[in-house]
Amino acid sequence: GRRGLVDEVGETGEQGRVHGLGDGLETRLGVTVVAEAERESARIEDLDGELALGLGDDGHAEPGLEAVTEPVDAALLARLADLVDEATTAFEGYDYARCLERTEAFFWDLTDNYLELVKNRAYGGSGEGPARSARATLRTTLATVLRLFAPVLPFVTEEVWSWWREGSIHATDWPTSRELRAAAGDVDPAVYTVASDVLGEIRKAKSEAKRPLRTEVTAAVVTDTAERLAALDQVTGDVCDAGRVEDLTSSTGSPFGVDVTLAEE
Repeated sequence: GRRGLVDEVGETGEQGRVHGLGDGLETRLGVTVVAEAERESARIEDLDGELALGLGDDGHAEPGLEAVTEPVDAALLARLADLVDEATTAFEGYDYARCLERTEAFFWDLTDNYLELVKNRAYGGSGEGPARSARATLRTTLATVLRLFAPVLPFVTEEVWSWWREGSIHATDWPTSRELRAAAGDVDPAVYTVASDVLGEIRKAKSEAKRPLRTEVTAAVVTDTAERLAALDQVTGDVCDAGRVEDLTSSTGSPFGVDVTLAEE
């Protein structure tokens, strides 16, 4: 359980130092995983397994990659495929620190941006099809990232794996990018980048105004290049849901910026 995980984090943090993987890196990762699970109804374990783990609903089969239909989901899978290839190359070259560094960076981006972008949709806010797309992406991404972490973060990954999978994570195959790229198709990678950038500016505006992140946005005007705005058009629904934006419009120009109008207190 979670208490056992916390008890083991200290030992694995020392293991990371022995292998030159950073002072207490597993401690930081392990405590963060547990904190996330307990702070937001457990992004990884709770939420009835639907948001963070994509474990299906009403007893039906878990959605597979064939369920991925939404652009931001496909774009995340394309990024995940790149990570798998990069991490594999680093690991095969005995550059374990690089493998861990890149995987950790992806993990934080996943929790900070992607989860927020698709949370409402994963709950069914846009219908069952888009919800299954989000849940399939979340499930696949978590399983992949855990396996990338597993060789150097053995105890944390084994514990989290046991919450929703049978057997040991250390007996599973190393992930490959082929199925991820097939599911991603010809999606524009900028879709995810632009969505995250716009959401980040909306959060920044709320923070600077000392307003809660749940504050409604009456209007947001995005200024950017035509290419990036075309990518944004594909994910407007997810961005508006995540940022609580009532009206999102755009204007071609530079530099990139988002003019945010917050609802009155």
